[in-house]
Amino acid sequence: MSQSYNRGLIEDFSRWREFSAGMWAWIFHKFTGWVLVGYLFTHIAVLSTALSGATAYTNTIQALESLLVVRILEVGLLAVAVFHILNGLRLLFVDLGVGLEAQDRSFYASLILTGVIVVASVPTFLSGVSL
Repeated sequence: MSQSYNRGLIEDFSRWREFSAGMWAWIFHKFTGWVLVGYLFTHIAVLSTALSGATAYTNTIQALESLLVVRILEVGLLAVAVFHILNGLRLLFVDLGVGLEAQDRSFYASLILTGVIVVASVPTFLSGVSL
């Protein structure tokens, strides 16, 4: 028989401190998935400027790439994509029964590896930006 949690009339939002690494991995994976879906629509919107001609597309890309905020958003997109990929691989291995006892450590490893990759890529993303 399953137990249920009586939330009462008002949800207790202080329970986030009780979350385990697995819950945080699930939350981050869902969040990064939705961010990637949102980016897909932005990407399609920018690519649709090519319908107006090559010059319009080139001008749009050059205008966007010259903005510092766009470069910072690109770094954020890289962080989201890398974490989503690494956590997805972690979940694949867990589903295959590999590393079941090290789920927390593998989640933290995916966070650290994401951070290392993103920090190492920042100079590349920010090169050529006019302030």
